[in-house]
Amino acid sequence: MVLPSSNWSYPTAIRFGAGRIAELADACRALGVGRPLLVTDPGLAAMAMVRDAIAANRGSGLPTGLFSAIRPNPVGADVDAGAALYQAGGHDGVIAFGGGAALDAGKVIAFMSGQSRPIWDYEDREDWWTRADPGGIAPIIAVPTTAGTGSEVGRAGVILDEAAQVKKIIFHPKMMPAIVILDPALTLGLPPHVTAATGMDALSHCIEAYCAPGFHPMADGIAAEGARLIHDWLPVAFADGGNLEARGNMLAAASMGTTAFQKGLGAMHALSHPIGALCDSHHGLTNAVLMPYVLVHNRPAIEATIARLAAYIGLADASFEGFLVWILELRRALAIPHALPELKVCADQLDRIACMAEQDPSAGGNPLRFDAAAAREVLDAAMAGRIG
Repeated sequence: MVLPSSNWSYPTAIRFGAGRIAELADACRALGVGRPLLVTDPGLAAMAMVRDAIAANRGSGLPTGLFSAIRPNPVGADVDAGAALYQAGGHDGVIAFGGGAALDAGKVIAFMSGQSRPIWDYEDREDWWTRADPGGIAPIIAVPTTAGTGSEVGRAGVILDEAAQVKKIIFHPKMMPAIVILDPALTLGLPPHVTAATGMDALSHCIEAYCAPGFHPMADGIAAEGARLIHDWLPVAFADGGNLEARGNMLAAASMGTTAFQKGLGAMHALSHPIGALCDSHHGLTNAVLMPYVLVHNRPAIEATIARLAAYIGLADASFEGFLVWILELRRALAIPHALPELKVCADQLDRIACMAEQDPSAGGNPLRFDAAAAREVLDAAMAGRIG
């Protein structure tokens, strides 16, 4: 089956299809951007896909700068350096190109390019986003090269505050990229371990959004279909990195997961953020390790919900137990670690992680109250590898 090329407009303008990176210059012009800054990570900056994108833009009369000093878990200093380069180069828009780190950093660089206050003054707390000058936010084009974070359709970026050792969410409605290019050809050959970790991140978004309390049937529908696509296609993408159909479906699922989690996230993310901040672990991989332990913890509140999801994605055993068995089998098939010590999480960090999890914005979307005591219960189970 050949995936169709199509344009989507929910929640933003999305150009989906193999080879659509060729439309990058057109996307810039559509936003009135004549001198973009391409933000990516150091690994991608050395690859042909980035060199070719910059060369194609320049060939179309769009001089394009490059900023790639982005850490795997971006920090405030990375954003400051990118914003300074943006100003020095006279740029008028940002192309956020890469995985979650590059997308988050690129979006926050575009946000900070015209602000006068320190980055942490715009953390996603209360109404702090109103402190920003919306006219100082540069237009953003997002080009994801992994299928997991879904940051291309989000209004926020996660940045590590090194001094506080806390991952903070920087939010503003205008941080939503105006145009997204979802080109599955850019994800071909992604290493299996990255495919697994990012794909499980997308699954965590779908599951947590579907289970979050509150009424948002559109988000529920998108989350359920995203989970079905991941059920069907993540193992294929993992086994065959050159399968364009699998890559395209996973890109779609990643965007769907983030679209859906406007409804809410939960304990997986509330725990993953502090673990990533303290242990420098990969976000998607951390979510994947935590997933079964959080599901078991939340079972009293989500058993019927998960059974519906199990039926929709096509599990033979459409029950909570059947869904949990599938998650555990999927993790094994993708070589996901089973317990937190494999992510270098130490026992003497657990109390601090638990307290940080209670304060994380994602905790409020968990189906059960997720305070430090509840977080410690999940952490203890995940450290011991104890399911149930």
